[in-house]
Amino acid sequence: MVAALHLPSLPPLDELLESAHVVALPLATRFRGIEHREAMLLRGPAGWTEFSPFLEYDDAEASTWLAATIDFGWHSTPAARRSEIRVNATVPAVAPDAVSDVLARFDGCRTVKVKVAESGGTLADDVARVRAVREAMGPLGRIRVDANGAWNLDEAEHAVRALAEFDLEYVEQPCGSLEELRELRRRIRYMGVPVAADESVRKAEDPLAVARSGAADLLVIKAQPLGGVHRALAIVAEAGLPVVVSSALDTSVGLAMGAALAAALPDLDYDCGLGTASLLAADVTTQPVRPEHGTIPVRRPAVDESALEFQAAPPDRRRWWRERLTRCHALLAVSQG
Repeated sequence: MVAALHLPSLPPLDELLESAHVVALPLATRFRGIEHREAMLLRGPAGWTEFSPFLEYDDAEASTWLAATIDFGWHSTPAARRSEIRVNATVPAVAPDAVSDVLARFDGCRTVKVKVAESGGTLADDVARVRAVREAMGPLGRIRVDANGAWNLDEAEHAVRALAEFDLEYVEQPCGSLEELRELRRRIRYMGVPVAADESVRKAEDPLAVARSGAADLLVIKAQPLGGVHRALAIVAEAGLPVVVSSALDTSVGLAMGAALAAALPDLDYDCGLGTASLLAADVTTQPVRPEHGTIPVRRPAVDESALEFQAAPPDRRRWWRERLTRCHALLAVSQG
């Protein structure tokens, strides 16, 4: 059995709140329907750490992210097996003529993840966007697409057929349920397009169910949603599938947490989705964890105090996050017994 959500020690709430800063960082390109990314930064004995579950997540789900925050800020990270991580570029659901501008923000990346199945968009829009990426990357570039579970089974099969001409590395979370993923994997096997699971891992009560059911060829894992670096490593070890370490539009501090996870993995065959600081128009450090020559370093960035002040969220949003932290801390306290 994979390790349950557990922390060796839960810091007092006052200790967390004392160091908490809430920022609202502008995005260079609209992503997931938002133009600013809110996040809470905290400073623990091990250094700066991040608490940034998306706003729509309930407290039960967000408390898992808080466990990851504490794991990274209050406990040591596992030994690193590598000092830098190859990362992919990420192209939001933009028009084809905007693709080159987005890619220009990701220095030297050989792999691109393209968002598809966006609300209000069409398959024709997705095909045009992926075609623009393929033209920009050339025949040797690697392209993966991410539908965030938005297609039903037949829509997913039709979409993969339409996109297969662009030589897809894999399709990420094309459908929402394990049953659909498993059947889609069977239907598209002849095309040689692997299926990756993201939400079916990080949002599931049992993150290993997708591996046991044969519903995916590889897993996309994220440190915060899985409860931290140590728990994510335990999940990977038990799943027995190749993995891609990705982010949730984190600040550079959150990306450092993801890099620590990627660095500790025994095997890392895919470029990771940890270059997303390039989608931010501002960050919390003077040395953002952005791709250079297609890689990011494995390091915990120094947070710039002036950036915390300049990018501070409005008072009502700071209060909202502090109340959220308080509720999530209470849930963790109950779970720790």
